[in-house]
Amino acid sequence: MKKFLLTALLGMFAVAGFSQIKWDARFGMNFSNQNGYKGDGPSAIPGFTLGVGMDYGFTDMWSLQSGLMITSKGSKWSEEDGGDKEETKTRPIYLELPILAAWKYAINDNMKLVINAGPYLAVGVGGKEKWEYTYSGHTNKEDSKLFKKEDGASEAAMKRFDMGIQYGVGLEISEHYLVNFTGSHGFLNTYNGDPDDPSIKNMSFAIGVGYRF
Repeated sequence: MKKFLLTALLGMFAVAGFSQIKWDARFGMNFSNQNGYKGDGPSAIPGFTLGVGMDYGFTDMWSLQSGLMITSKGSKWSEEDGGDKEETKTRPIYLELPILAAWKYAINDNMKLVINAGPYLAVGVGGKEKWEYTYSGHTNKEDSKLFKKEDGASEAAMKRFDMGIQYGVGLEISEHYLVNFTGSHGFLNTYNGDPDDPSIKNMSFAIGVGYRF
């Protein structure tokens, strides 16, 4: 998967000389969760997304949008009983490659509405799961890496590869400025060896801005 994403990145730069290709830098804030649990599920946690985007225009109204984004996902569990409390935060970090079809509508001479949708591919590059326990006034903290085997474990807690669908709506302002609202839903089970919750999937919603060069 890492080789595929690297090949995709090199391919993006290989066609950078085409006049209809535009590049941009973007960053934003997201809220992510993990669905598929039985019973009460976890709650969403804030995170980040940043990277480089590409827009290949076929016509004034249609384009292919892609890029490489580093984005955090995950969820939070919290339980409290009297003065005792347990909290677990899961925060995987992914390198994502979206492949989106985009439709654009000119609102006026300086602004376009953009609606896009398509698949994304992702590979886990880092992240941890953190536990915090408070019992009888004493607090203990632990953490473990999500994509690496811990001592004594037969496999990593989470699978590195993820894929799903991404969709969004945004604005292009004065040819250089971007505002995006983006949602994504994963198709694959993200965890290893979890028979009680066999299909735990990523989902997120992001608000981002960008600058087109």
